[in-house]
Amino acid sequence: MLFRRIYQFLIVYVIGILFLGAIKVFLSLSDYVIPGGSVMVETARQMSVPYLFDVLNTLSVTILGQCLSVIMAFTVGIAGRKSSWIGSFIKVTAYNIQAYPIVALAPIIFILLGDGFASRLLIASMICYFPLLLSVLGIMATPVDDIEHFYRVTGRMRWQLEVKIRAFENLSKLTTVISGSATLAMAGTIVAEFIAANAGIGYSIRIALYQSDLAKILIALFMIGIFISVYQGILETMGEQMKNRWLAPNKGEIQ
Repeated sequence: MLFRRIYQFLIVYVIGILFLGAIKVFLSLSDYVIPGGSVMVETARQMSVPYLFDVLNTLSVTILGQCLSVIMAFTVGIAGRKSSWIGSFIKVTAYNIQAYPIVALAPIIFILLGDGFASRLLIASMICYFPLLLSVLGIMATPVDDIEHFYRVTGRMRWQLEVKIRAFENLSKLTTVISGSATLAMAGTIVAEFIAANAGIGYSIRIALYQSDLAKILIALFMIGIFISVYQGILETMGEQMKNRWLAPNKGEIQ
């Protein structure tokens, strides 16, 4: 899965570069507007190491933000799985908070927390968590009647067991959603860095934009794509291993 993610990204990236090159040739644009191959190679040579550390900085915030969003999504999803007043209140609150665009909330966050690590972490987790919440709510609110009925009849049903049964029956969906949320976490971090942060690859892209340096932006996008492909591949591999490890000892039986 890891290598598949990488070469799929490389295919998309190369197609994008070729498309820009075709536009450059067709419209006879200068290297200042769309960089040529030699400019790209020279920029890559100069900026690879600085951008490597910038992407690692961004990725560290991405991983922490995604972990935080997973915890929040499961906490709210489990608490709001019942069709009770409290469950409905929790879901409505989560939906209303998400209704505000992040660009409207970001200035408030930066005013309160500054332009450092905490702001980037919060924005990354906010962008990432809502799709996770929808998936967790859908899974946790859907009974697995055949299995749950047995435990209810025997009087052994507890909320922890109910959550475990529903998570076990939808393990493939959960692993797919969690691995897919890595892209949103990375996007959220880059958005935060682009708006007002003082570090990370989003901050470097903002500087390159002010300089009208498309070559730097393209190299930064390449670095982002490689790292997010590797990160998603690792998450998918871990998800498959976890699923196989969980399924093997249970053999379809919830302990």
